[in-house]
Amino acid sequence: MDEKDFREIIDLEDTRDSKASQAEEKESREEDEYEEVCVLCHRPESKAGRLITLTKGICICPECMQKTMDTIQGKDVDYGKMPDFSKMPNISFLNLADLQNMIPQRQKVKKKKEKEEEAKPLDIRQIPPPHKIKASLDEYVIGQEQAKKVISVAVYNHYKRVATNTMDDIEIEKSNMLMIGPTGSGKTYLVKTLARLLDVPLAIADATSLTEAGYIGDDIESVVSKLLAAADNDVEKAERGIIFIDEIDKIAKKKDTHHRDVSGESVQQGMLKLLEGAEVEVPVGANSKNAMVPLTTVNTKNILFICGGAFPELEKVIKERLNKKSSIGFQADLKDKYDKEKNLLSRVTVEDIRKFGMIPEFIGRLPVIFTLNSLTQEMLVRILKEPKNAILKQYQKLLALDEVKLSFEEEALEAIAQKALEKDTGARALRSIIEDFMLDIMYEIPKDDNIGEVTITREYIEHTGGPRIITRGVMALPDSRGVGA
Repeated sequence: MDEKDFREIIDLEDTRDSKASQAEEKESREEDEYEEVCVLCHRPESKAGRLITLTKGICICPECMQKTMDTIQGKDVDYGKMPDFSKMPNISFLNLADLQNMIPQRQKVKKKKEKEEEAKPLDIRQIPPPHKIKASLDEYVIGQEQAKKVISVAVYNHYKRVATNTMDDIEIEKSNMLMIGPTGSGKTYLVKTLARLLDVPLAIADATSLTEAGYIGDDIESVVSKLLAAADNDVEKAERGIIFIDEIDKIAKKKDTHHRDVSGESVQQGMLKLLEGAEVEVPVGANSKNAMVPLTTVNTKNILFICGGAFPELEKVIKERLNKKSSIGFQADLKDKYDKEKNLLSRVTVEDIRKFGMIPEFIGRLPVIFTLNSLTQEMLVRILKEPKNAILKQYQKLLALDEVKLSFEEEALEAIAQKALEKDTGARALRSIIEDFMLDIMYEIPKDDNIGEVTITREYIEHTGGPRIITRGVMALPDSRGVGA
């Protein structure tokens, strides 16, 4: 072995030692940042006291250990002596390694910061103003100007409310929001885009799986549990976050009153304390409270709630209210006057929402109510090509990896928008339509390396012709390969 090989071996050993030391430092930092939880009562070390470590991953608090010994030995126990396990009949001991495999991987709770180590208060000057938040949303969301303005102002005020929470005696109340809009109008996409743009914990929950406590389904506190997971189990960070509850119209009161409404009015009543602000016991890393997960306390006072739903039958309620205003006579309004009005949801009132099935206490805790407009053909065309992650840009990038240029005629985009309007599912219909006519193209293109450019025409969308294909170094040729046939 020469000197060069010897130095390479020494450098390799040094690299391994440095990586091992870095892994040990990382593990020690994580251990310092999180605290252990009792495997029986699931209380963290800060509440149960110093835990007894049986083996790695299995800890027990002194109180649970004492109760276990009392159960095994009986009431007359001399704790000064070592227990005589030989006199205990029908006791078989488990291997701790097997017990560790039997216990599911529990979640650790992040330690609360000491008072002297509390994080610095949020600087108001670092808060993005509403016009910058809206400008960022404009790059991804087309239209819905009023909705973007309302959300931008609400998030900005939420930041300021957290920053000035202890500034003086004036307490700023939070403004929870209710977002109403037809399916495919961009409710969920708007909040998901907001989650990417903001440096704040944001959780998106679904109200369809929520049930009353004690029934099969997710507990109401699970929406806060998702926010806690988004904040990396940091309670203080989660208490400044935002929760978006989608499909909120699915928890409306059921008209059938003969059975217990465990997923309707009961869920609304259970969510009152969350919306108002209260300290709730939240399972860490689970959707419901059970014997295998720890619990922690989260204060929802500074958590901003945004609720959204399509409310499909709400338009009928609005029409009934508007038609009642019509009088009898030659100047009376026709009953079908509002049948062809597309943005009828913009006329919604609190009374309409109450008749739909939302209880007054629930509506009162959502003071900001706004609607999203239905998408027009022009908006659908813009959605196809203008956003940063537009559908057309995604397919152009896919074909660019095959060194093929993809382009769309303006008339083809209008044909796609017309088909989407006929499906009446909003922007979601665009994806299904494009997936349909792009299937043959994505299948045929990799067969021929001579293809350099493909142009989608209106005739191809309407199945009356094919796309224009240009080979490399050759003028435009008719589609003789049968693409789209």
